[in-house]
Amino acid sequence: MQKIVLLGLAGALGSLARYGLAGLVQRATPGSFPLGTFIVNVLGCLAFGFIWGFCENRISLHPDVRVVLLTGFMGAFTTFSTFTFESLGLMETGQWMAFALYAGGQLLLGLALLWLGMGAGRLV
Repeated sequence: MQKIVLLGLAGALGSLARYGLAGLVQRATPGSFPLGTFIVNVLGCLAFGFIWGFCENRISLHPDVRVVLLTGFMGAFTTFSTFTFESLGLMETGQWMAFALYAGGQLLLGLALLWLGMGAGRLV
């Protein structure tokens, strides 16, 4: 139960960090390009990679702590970081077809289903 509570708290902090940073960047830049989300996603990838690499080579974190940090905080900060981490794993192990299906499928299917969902939502 403690892990679930910590996961939820880390997720809350991650989503607040995403909201704050994306909003700050968006307010500071002119135009309609979603730079706030862009910055959050790329910084999330950097942070996820740093945490993973640091823990892999420097310290051994308990699996529950790693879950709280990476799934809780980083997952709420940006799921894009998890997506890119998993994509890289497929690339590093030479699973090119799985990588193409995973990365391409999420992008194309995600866009198609977003469009379909928006259309359905507008009809209701």
